[in-house]
Amino acid sequence: MTLNDSSTNSSFTCSTDAFKQVIYPIAYLLIFFLGSVGNSLSIYVFLQPSQRKTSVNIYMQNLAVSDLMFVSTLPFRATYYLLGSQWVFGDILCRIMTYTMYVNMYCSIYFLTVLSVVRFMAIVYPFKSWKVSNMKYAKIMCAVIWVFVLAASSPLLSKVIAGYKNPAKCLDLHPSSTHRLLMMNSFVLAVGFILPFCTIIICYIFAIRALLKSKTPQRKKAVCHKKALSTIIITLILFFLCFLPYHVLRTVYLVLGGCSPANLFVHKAQVVSLCLAATNSCLDPVLYYFAAENFKARIRTDVMLLHLYIHLPKASLEAKGIK
Repeated sequence: MTLNDSSTNSSFTCSTDAFKQVIYPIAYLLIFFLGSVGNSLSIYVFLQPSQRKTSVNIYMQNLAVSDLMFVSTLPFRATYYLLGSQWVFGDILCRIMTYTMYVNMYCSIYFLTVLSVVRFMAIVYPFKSWKVSNMKYAKIMCAVIWVFVLAASSPLLSKVIAGYKNPAKCLDLHPSSTHRLLMMNSFVLAVGFILPFCTIIICYIFAIRALLKSKTPQRKKAVCHKKALSTIIITLILFFLCFLPYHVLRTVYLVLGGCSPANLFVHKAQVVSLCLAATNSCLDPVLYYFAAENFKARIRTDVMLLHLYIHLPKASLEAKGIK
């Protein structure tokens, strides 16, 4: 979300609109393609009857659903910018676009944080982690996260914040809403980013400390520790790459306000940071591949079966002497 550039100084022509109309369509369509394929495949794997049902996989399945929900909105966003910032889908759908983006972002942050905590407990407190790794507890936690984020993001459905008198405008914020948005940003920054980010860093530090202190573990325990550490490290990378730049630049952007020669760079950087935040939706499947229970094995099995399906008829014909 960006402030409407119509609030700029008349002696300066703000060029962020042209910049957005180039960057956003390319980024959104690429993320849509990669995110749709990656998350659809991930959900397919998680829903397989043979797939092991664990609390970790439940959190990851909910994360994949959230990501798929978000990437499904990206063609609408790309179309808006391809049409020269002209919205043709109506006011209600416009507000839903904004709402869905932030629901996905903060659901992703909380699911990633809970995953890191579960993996941290498995390393540091293996005999006390039964509660956080319990299936029933995982389902309750997922429901709490969904309800909390859906409710906390509901102001973005308001016409005062995300609606427009001009029906052709969308995805930009009213300049008159800046003060209200700064107040909302302070709360969201603390609860939606800083608290989860600090939690993940603490999990990482104590997990590394516990692993350095432990003696050479048994093979099964070593595999568990590897998955746990992979979860925390990949999550930390996702936070540094996708969420940290966006939250820092969004705060600076809202403080600076309208576009001017002095802060034009910040406005353009904020556009790039929003693309990075959206990229999280197509990077999460990397986490599933390396850290989900039996996910890698299931993918390898399906690839092998597909390979046999494609090549076995040909091999059978060749065995019969038919070319």
